[in-house]
Amino acid sequence: MATKSLAEMKPKEKGRITKVGGSGHLHRRILDMGLVPQAEVEVERVAPLGDPIEIKIKGYHLSLRREEAAHVYVEVVE
Repeated sequence: MATKSLAEMKPKEKGRITKVGGSGHLHRRILDMGLVPQAEVEVERVAPLGDPIEIKIKGYHLSLRREEAAHVYVEVVE
């Protein structure tokens, strides 16, 4: 299966988080938002200029900056 960052995904694409990158505060912030390995995620909407990216994870809606989404790697599922 294809693996790409959350920032590269298109609306309506779904996937399972495989890895969370970043360092220090950014890494902790991403994990605290529930973006943890094995969690399923769906991209709902991407703003016209690419920032923010709205996702659905564990039944919640979440907006991420493109910079944050670039550190979350996802295995895309059909």
